[in-house]
Amino acid sequence: MVVKRSAGLLLFRTSGGFLEVLLAHMGGPYWAARDEGAWTVPKGEYAGDETAWAAARREFAEELGLPVPDGEPVPLGEARQAGGKVVTVWAVEGDLDPALVRPGTFTMEWPRGSGAVRTFPEVDRAAWYAPEEAARLLVKGQRVFVERLAAHVRGRDEP
Repeated sequence: MVVKRSAGLLLFRTSGGFLEVLLAHMGGPYWAARDEGAWTVPKGEYAGDETAWAAARREFAEELGLPVPDGEPVPLGEARQAGGKVVTVWAVEGDLDPALVRPGTFTMEWPRGSGAVRTFPEVDRAAWYAPEEAARLLVKGQRVFVERLAAHVRGRDEP
C-alpha cells in the first residue's frame, strides 16, 4: 500500500508575547457549514519527485494565492492523519493580511450523482488564531503541529 504524503506550512506571528497561527478554512460544499474541525494548515499532496519543503511552499502559495513570507523554516515534523496520510509541516514566522487571500480552486461533481461539475475554492477564508482556539478549529490530526510550534516559541523566548 502506498502512503499518501502531504506537506504544509504553518505561518505564525507573535505580538505582545502572544502566539498566533494562520489557519485556512477548507473550501467546498462539505465544509461550508462546519467550523470546528474544518480548518487546516495550508498543505497538499506531493509526489516522489518533489521535496516535502518544496511542496509545502508550493501548496501555501496555491491555496492562499500569496507568496510564502521570508523567514527561517522551523521543522515541526510529521503526523499521520486519520485516513492514513502522513503530513509534514514547517512553521515560518511572518505576517499577512487574511483579506488578501485569493485561493486556488478545484472541481468536483456536486451534488454527488448529479453529473454537474462545479468549481470551489480550495480554502474559503483564512484567519489568525491563538493556539487554544486553533486546537478547537483544526482537523484533529493537525493539532500536534500547533503544540510543537508553541513549545518551540516558548523555548526560544526563555533566557
